[in-house]
Amino acid sequence: MKDKEDKKKEKLSDEEKGVSKKEYEKLREELEATKKDLEKALSDSASWKNEYYKAYADTQNLRKSLEEDARVANRYRAIGFLENLIPALNAFHLALDTPAPSKEAQNYQIGFTYIYNQLFQALEGEGVHEIAPKVGDKFDMACMHAVETIEDETKEEGTITKVLAKGYKLHDRLITAAMVQVVAKKKEEKQEPQKDEVPEA
Repeated sequence: MKDKEDKKKEKLSDEEKGVSKKEYEKLREELEATKKDLEKALSDSASWKNEYYKAYADTQNLRKSLEEDARVANRYRAIGFLENLIPALNAFHLALDTPAPSKEAQNYQIGFTYIYNQLFQALEGEGVHEIAPKVGDKFDMACMHAVETIEDETKEEGTITKVLAKGYKLHDRLITAAMVQVVAKKKEEKQEPQKDEVPEA
């Protein structure tokens, strides 16, 4: 009986010093689960970090794109206004290029020239440039439109012979091309082949 009690005391003494095997296994399992949870949390953290950087990069790209769109819209905001104004500018040119029939008409032309210069100075401040080819210049298809062509053996092909309307650019963007008449290559007349004469029967 005494031996039984001693063994029981020894057992209790061992359990008091440490943990039981069952508790140890339970703690080990909890530790493994915690390690797995930590690894998952670290993996999720890295994944979310990547997602954050992607979202940040996308946001920065979108911001730059919107800023560029706003810059372009601001730079070319006057396009619609300029397109509506071009007929009036062309009318000015027509009036100023037509020889005045009298002294009174010459005075009006001087006044119109003054008004046109003021108007165009304001437009230049907004980035408008005039495309004003001269007779004898070479045709440039990038900023000119050949409305008419004529044949002239004395002039080189593509030479401007008449300016019908000036063109306009807003900064580097073409709004309307200059309308011109140019020398075209002379068309070669096609000679019909001569038919062999049929001998009379």
